[in-house]
Amino acid sequence: MNRQKRKNLRQTVLTKRNSLAERERTAKSISIASRIMKLPEMTNARVCFVYMHFRSEVRTTAIINYLLAAEQTVVMPCTLPHTSQLAAVEITDPEKQLVPGYCGIPEPLPALVATGACDPGIIDVAIVPGSVFDRFGGRLGYGGGYYDRFLATDAPRAVRIGVAFEMQMVERVPVEAHDQFMDFVVTEKNLYDCRRNRHAENSGLS
Repeated sequence: MNRQKRKNLRQTVLTKRNSLAERERTAKSISIASRIMKLPEMTNARVCFVYMHFRSEVRTTAIINYLLAAEQTVVMPCTLPHTSQLAAVEITDPEKQLVPGYCGIPEPLPALVATGACDPGIIDVAIVPGSVFDRFGGRLGYGGGYYDRFLATDAPRAVRIGVAFEMQMVERVPVEAHDQFMDFVVTEKNLYDCRRNRHAENSGLS
């Protein structure tokens, strides 16, 4: 039952996200990037893990360019379907170093996986995409579990920042045991401090 509920919720929210006009998606993404870059966790980070947007996802170009201009290390995910894992690969020039990879998603050049692979244990902040989020940090991805495994096993110390349009927020995500919670969720309208919200709820204050 929960699996079908998750599937239906994911489809409903992604249909709404796909309906956004490109101009509106770009404007909202810029607002999200501005909120993210003001977070102390971002300004103090040395190594940042950032996805490159695909299809109707929140655009991340402004975040990546800002980090590179600030001389912070940017690592990006490269999908390894044969092991169902993500590799973290350093990039310095997204225009030249990214190509369509798994399912057409922009990813680092295959040659960089060998030469620019980063130890995910040193990642300070992870910018995480998803289909559905809630204010407590609950997240639904796209069904493959790649980010959940990566955050749980490979980059457990990273501050997790989920990015989404406000339309992707729901009252409560029907999470399962393997789902990894976000520390923050940032939309064009709000900055959700998920750790604080979870603490308040557990303390009976929410």
